[in-house]
Amino acid sequence: MTALVDLLCELIRLRTENPGGDELALCRHVATLLAARGADEVRAVETGRAAGGPGGYVYARWGAPTLVLNAHVDTVPANTGWRRDPWTPVIEDGRVWGLGAADTKGAIAAIVDAVGRQRPRDAAVLFSGDEERGTAAVRGFLASPLARGIRRAIVCEPTSRRAGTRHRGVLAYAARVRGAGGHSSNADRMPAPIVTMARLAVALDELGRAHRDRGPAGMTGLCLNVAALDGGVAFNVVPDAASLSWSIRPAPGFDEAAWDAEVAARARAIDPAITIERRIDHAPFGSSDAAGLAALLGDMPREVVALDFWTEAALYEAAGIAAVVIGPGDIGHAHAPDESVAIDDLEWAAAGFAAALARHADGTP
Repeated sequence: MTALVDLLCELIRLRTENPGGDELALCRHVATLLAARGADEVRAVETGRAAGGPGGYVYARWGAPTLVLNAHVDTVPANTGWRRDPWTPVIEDGRVWGLGAADTKGAIAAIVDAVGRQRPRDAAVLFSGDEERGTAAVRGFLASPLARGIRRAIVCEPTSRRAGTRHRGVLAYAARVRGAGGHSSNADRMPAPIVTMARLAVALDELGRAHRDRGPAGMTGLCLNVAALDGGVAFNVVPDAASLSWSIRPAPGFDEAAWDAEVAARARAIDPAITIERRIDHAPFGSSDAAGLAALLGDMPREVVALDFWTEAALYEAAGIAAVVIGPGDIGHAHAPDESVAIDDLEWAAAGFAAALARHADGTP
């Protein structure tokens, strides 16, 4: 096995599922590796997490950074259907199997390997937690003095060797309506909260279908997902309340205000008592320096694309830092049982990141 594969196996064994895992243990482990590779400063910083409990990030810099390479340390909990222990790495068929192998511990291993091959100059590495459920670690970093001076970010996700310069956002909503509640023998004369929410669900589905041909090329539609309708306790009890949750994934340039107004109008037509709140607000992403970042990456990506999934690159752009998304592995293996990454992909990523650091050190515009 190569040192790169050995390192990924070490990282898989460190459980960082979110919630429940220990992000800081991995951060502290990697901090020693970054210090050994000559970083001028290494910090392991504790932050909160959306699910509660300790989370954090490890930051290392060489010089005065204007570029940061970022990958997240947390994983989702192990999905059902695993045929092997998710935290015991297996090397088989030219791949490394284990939870987080693709999303994104493979990228962490590749970056650590890359800074060993090519000493960074005026660059930083950030391995951050809480990506899978919230964004506390990256938001904390971006709000800190450590982010000052950084102009570009390479954000790692499994992209099948492609570079993502655009992706959708995520907006998640919840609606609720109350009723009187009571014995079902009186149902004909009482409000029916679940039926009201069901009508809203149908109205949302109609809106989503109406938007399927709208939007920029390659990113049409809203991916509207009616996720849950909740309420009720028994067949013979009229519920006193019901709730509905849904989400959309809008492309860059989407008119959120117009959408919210359209949804609110449909809800009022069904029942003026319906209340709606936005639970998640992740902005779409469009790189503000796609050309410059393409020059930095050179021939590393096989193509430049719009990604189908949300990443924290959107947070960098919101902070005025131009970003691109690229990394080893395939998003189809992320969050799935028997997650894996090709060893060839790890080598590709390590070589590509090292070359990008060399171009950055040489002053690639």
